[in-house]
Amino acid sequence: MGRSSRKIEILHAASKIVSDQGIFNLTLEAVAKQAGISKGGLLYHFPSKEALVQGMVEHLASNYQEKISNNAELDPVEKGRWTRSFLNVTFNQSYENKDMNAGLLAAKAVNSDLLHPIREAYSNWQDKIENDGLDPVKATIIRLAIDGIWLSELFDIYQIEEVKKDEVYRTLKKWAEEE
Repeated sequence: MGRSSRKIEILHAASKIVSDQGIFNLTLEAVAKQAGISKGGLLYHFPSKEALVQGMVEHLASNYQEKISNNAELDPVEKGRWTRSFLNVTFNQSYENKDMNAGLLAAKAVNSDLLHPIREAYSNWQDKIENDGLDPVKATIIRLAIDGIWLSELFDIYQIEEVKKDEVYRTLKKWAEEE
């Protein structure tokens, strides 16, 4: 198994702990146990809890950015492509392991400076969305609605029923396709 895949396994293990047991149960010992490796093996890849959380955020941001960029490039209609891509990825293609979102919660708890990669990604997306050919305010409202649903699910505040969620998705998509 390569270094990269082992690191990703460790990140998944850490995310699972945060998601299942809460942020305060995220310890290097718990992550090593969950990943099925020694603490020394964990420390080889992530020399501290902060480095581990930073890795969680960077991995999530990188994966998400790649999917949004790829989707935007595949969209044949230039106007609104970034807004539609953000919508499509968030609703339909988000990270296959939803627990990885827990890295954001861990970063906020450990050191909010570790959120820099996701802040940077959002700044980039917002710029692209505002300069997407759609009305910038409307495009921002679409992004904020998408984020609202995502954060509601992340914090387990409210799980919108699938039929309603699909209706919201279709409505936002229609808005992002309007001339």
